[in-house]
Amino acid sequence: MATYKRQRYLLMTTDPVHIGTGGYRLGRVDNSIVREPGTRVPKIPGTSLHGAARSYAAQLYETPKAAGQSQNKVQDPGQNKVQDPGQNPVCYTFGYLRKDKSGDEEKTTAYSGVVNVFDAHVLLFPVHSLAGPVWVSTVERLREAGFKVENAPDNRDTGTVCVTWQRNDPLNLGWLMVKVGGQVNVEAPDPWKDEKRWQTIQQHIVLVHESLFSQVVNSNLEVRTSVSINPQTGAAEEGALFTYEAIPRATFLTAEVVLDDYRQKFPQNKCSSGQIDKGNPLPCGAWNGPLDVLKAGLRMIEWLGVGGMGTRGFGRIAIVGEPVEEDLRAKQDSHQPQGEEVSQ
Repeated sequence: MATYKRQRYLLMTTDPVHIGTGGYRLGRVDNSIVREPGTRVPKIPGTSLHGAARSYAAQLYETPKAAGQSQNKVQDPGQNKVQDPGQNPVCYTFGYLRKDKSGDEEKTTAYSGVVNVFDAHVLLFPVHSLAGPVWVSTVERLREAGFKVENAPDNRDTGTVCVTWQRNDPLNLGWLMVKVGGQVNVEAPDPWKDEKRWQTIQQHIVLVHESLFSQVVNSNLEVRTSVSINPQTGAAEEGALFTYEAIPRATFLTAEVVLDDYRQKFPQNKCSSGQIDKGNPLPCGAWNGPLDVLKAGLRMIEWLGVGGMGTRGFGRIAIVGEPVEEDLRAKQDSHQPQGEEVSQ
């Protein structure tokens, strides 16, 4: 029987994050970052999180070859011999491709991963104001992420905002001056509400109209300028000046992960004890399933980062609290009328 679970992560950037679109463009900056096509709000693609998590999980399990595309040479960490990639928890979680040659024939075995990592979307964006740093969001984004928003008016002007503290005077969001239309209460889901990072910003949230959110975010991205240095002269190379933008530090994002364990053959005996076969401990604890492998890889992003400009101090992202988990089968059972059976 397949297992279907969904987890929602709350993430916070501890450094600026630059996930580039590739190449240069004419405009505000030379190197731009990935954005949603419709809203133009920056995001972190699920492919970036997936690739980084797989690479770091493979390093934690001491099978770095498991991070590659082909797993023909993945060795058992305790026996130094090539093993079936399906017996490696990293390969099982993220998928693998193996080619076996028998005579003149070549057989390819391929399995897709059992975890789907989706894009991380901006939830709370830090902006400078006269009241100090504030975090900008919208009612729709917060509610979609599982937050409770109370006392928010149904209809308000585009230029009117709601805040989570007592204020009647107009407020600036960077260069933009807006009216304050009242106080709201924002409550986080249970796994996040006691986290210090959330409690720090809880009384500094500004809710804007959805049509204004993109303007506020794109006007307050971090923009840096870099230049190549001539090693002989120690001066800047001529024509090597370029600018690039990034999602700033202390931005909160949400990302969803879905487990589709259609195979039900996770090699739990390899890593459920909290250590690999060499006897070395797994830094992030025991792996009892694919979601544990993914979480261990995602937690390493707080140390090693994701995206470009890593050597310039970019890319680190921290997980805030534990993910909010939802079991699809349990949800089906809760909505099932009495006397009916769920077909398997």
